[in-house]
Amino acid sequence: MGSAAAADLCSVLSESQRIINAHSRHFLALSVLFILPLSFSLSVYPTIQNKISQSSTLNTKILLSHTFYQDDLPNLFTTNTVILSLLLVLFSVTFSLFDTGSITYSVIHGFYGRPVKLWSSIKSAFTSFFPLLITISFVEMIFLGVLLLFVSFFFLVICGIQLLGFDANVSSPYFNVFCVILGVVFVLVLVYLQLNWVLAPVIVVAESSWGLEPLRRSNFLIKGMKGVALSMFLFFEFFSGLLVIAGLFPWGGLDIDNVDSARKIWPFVVRIVVTTALQMMLLLYNFAAFTVLYMDCKAVHGELVWEIAEEFAGDYVSLPFDDGKIPHFVSVAYT
Repeated sequence: MGSAAAADLCSVLSESQRIINAHSRHFLALSVLFILPLSFSLSVYPTIQNKISQSSTLNTKILLSHTFYQDDLPNLFTTNTVILSLLLVLFSVTFSLFDTGSITYSVIHGFYGRPVKLWSSIKSAFTSFFPLLITISFVEMIFLGVLLLFVSFFFLVICGIQLLGFDANVSSPYFNVFCVILGVVFVLVLVYLQLNWVLAPVIVVAESSWGLEPLRRSNFLIKGMKGVALSMFLFFEFFSGLLVIAGLFPWGGLDIDNVDSARKIWPFVVRIVVTTALQMMLLLYNFAAFTVLYMDCKAVHGELVWEIAEEFAGDYVSLPFDDGKIPHFVSVAYT
């Protein structure tokens, strides 16, 4: 039988760091190919959005005196903002799927001590793209269904109150409390589902499944490990939020339109370089850590030891958790 030592956030991050350091050039190449474009777009987007807003305000003041433009300007600026946001979402989703496919494949091979080849990882990024896209689409449709259920419940309650002869006043403190409670319950439901399905992208790559099967499989594997998954989720979201705030912060009164002043340009360049590099590192560890969590969950359920015994039958292999560099991330015992 197989048993696993209790994992926590530190042990998962330590194992992720060990695998990344053991193949540093490989993961650096993958980061440049797939994570760098994503992190750069996330770092630049707040500045671009801010410049569009500033340009919109300036052009509105100039052209508002012409009645011919008064109706067209708001629609034009709103359209530009929506298009930019949609492009960012499309770009982010595309490269996130590439990141998941390539890094998950590499981390799994690194965990087992297998050779990690760049071309194989790139191939995995493309072969797993559509299975990942289909699986994520199922998740998003379920989330949308949950949202529709809560919205329907909200309107049913409002209609029920009115049918009973009461006035549903939106300024009433009872109404506000009801909205807050409903919103909190909605968020808790989404977090619960997210924790249950947090391993689904890794399963798509590791087990070549797609659709609803990875969701069912993730719900099984994550049992007993939701506390670790929640701590990882909060950890990465917290630091990601800090980077977003740093991207929104107007360092040094930056004005990138004033290209004649190097003093005005350098804060912008430094901010983009620093936030992009940190975002790239954070995303790399994010993808790697949840892959390691998947391996640990398999060990908890007694699956990892049998895979190791089957794959390396008759051979002695030095596994990642045997090298003494970390405190027995997974321990295997036979009875």
